[in-house]
Amino acid sequence: MSNVVGSNIFNVLIVLGASAVVMPLRVKSRLVRRDVPLLLAVSMATWGMASGGRLTWIAGLALLTGTVINLLWEIRSAKEEPAEAAEELEADGASPAPQAAIKLAAGLGLLVWGSQLLVKGSIAAAQGLGVSETVIGLTIVAAGTSMPELVTSLVAAYRGKADLAIGNVVGSNLLNQLVILGLCGVVSGGRGLAVDPVMVVRDFPIMVATTLACLPIFWTGGVITRLEGWILMGLYGLYVVEQLLSNSASSATDEFRLLVLVGVLPLLLVFLTWGSLRWLRLRQQQPAG
Repeated sequence: MSNVVGSNIFNVLIVLGASAVVMPLRVKSRLVRRDVPLLLAVSMATWGMASGGRLTWIAGLALLTGTVINLLWEIRSAKEEPAEAAEELEADGASPAPQAAIKLAAGLGLLVWGSQLLVKGSIAAAQGLGVSETVIGLTIVAAGTSMPELVTSLVAAYRGKADLAIGNVVGSNLLNQLVILGLCGVVSGGRGLAVDPVMVVRDFPIMVATTLACLPIFWTGGVITRLEGWILMGLYGLYVVEQLLSNSASSATDEFRLLVLVGVLPLLLVFLTWGSLRWLRLRQQQPAG
């Protein structure tokens, strides 16, 4: 559970942020109208189902049902826009199917092997330092398992494929909750999947908040700028610091949280509000039609 929540937070703040730093990402209107609101709804539903301290097999079945519905929706959307998909393939100079399949399999294999190596080494080091399993799952394991998404989005951003860079993050976060948590919930059977109470009051809200923050960022001119990318990565740094301080039971934990609440959060809200108002003003100034 902690791995999924941590991975989703990492994907939005680090993968999306780093990709925007490499190359500002132009956002398609579909992301604002459909994909991000869908991800937000799924995240809130998952949080609600886990709030009782256990993800039951019924909740897992509901998430898997959501997977099927989303898949059918995607297939229908693809059929409604076949010309656009064909144009993108022609513009990309796509490789023949067998060659592309070999490259895909080789790339995935190397990414999975590298991620596993990173996770094993990081877990051993963290356990030696006495860090809890929940913190390990939310940070180190989550970052390790998100390496494929990070590499894919960075390469896509460098090549100017903003749709792939952003879609990779949104799609991964959806599948993490709908498929991974859904399967884990069903396999857990009658005992259900245990959820750390701390995650319910701290990490789930952060996951939902990071998804919600994407909407005004996506609105600001239709581009995720480098500044916004740096802000996202900075927020992840604050999240990791809070995790480490909480685990160490340091006396500085409360002071740090107060600093974030009084200093960082208001500035972030001002930035998002300013960007949203600026976007609305620009839209109003555009001629009708």
